[in-house]
Amino acid sequence: MSGTGRAARAESERRLETARHGAELLDRKQQILRIAIGNRAESSEQSLQRFLEAASRAARWLGRSLALDGLGHIREAVPDSLAEAEIRWGGAMGMAYPEDTAVKLPHRMPSTGSSALAYAAAAHREALAAAVVHAADARALLLLRRELAATRTRQRAVEHRWIPKLEADLEQIQRSLAEQELEESLRLRWAAGSV
Repeated sequence: MSGTGRAARAESERRLETARHGAELLDRKQQILRIAIGNRAESSEQSLQRFLEAASRAARWLGRSLALDGLGHIREAVPDSLAEAEIRWGGAMGMAYPEDTAVKLPHRMPSTGSSALAYAAAAHREALAAAVVHAADARALLLLRRELAATRTRQRAVEHRWIPKLEADLEQIQRSLAEQELEESLRLRWAAGSV
């Protein structure tokens, strides 16, 4: 039996075992991602509801303020600076996604106008913060779903292409080694018979 044939068989067996182990890990990653997607989908649905409720309140108070104060007072109440959203990224299973948010809102609140204008401003601040949270949840959910799809594709490629190819290669090497052993055995018999 040839030393290179045995080495090729050992290398092929090692590669096949690695591919099978990789397929198992990809399957496990899919299970973990499905759980994360379930959790994130629930969180995203809740944050969407909070945002929709806050936006509805903001619209109601804006309508009341418009009726009581007029457009001029509302325009005067617009802050000079912009709100800033900060998204903190985290991750798991080799991928990054939004994990937490923070919103820095302008300090200026309306100093003139009715109490409806103050309530409208507060409701809009609340709606903005809720929108940022929902946007982060929705983005995380999208990224997790993309990763799940990519992981499925990789697992199928390993299971349906790579593993069968490695199995075929190993089978070919084993046939070749079996033929070499048979040839050696026949040579030894012939040599023993001719002495």
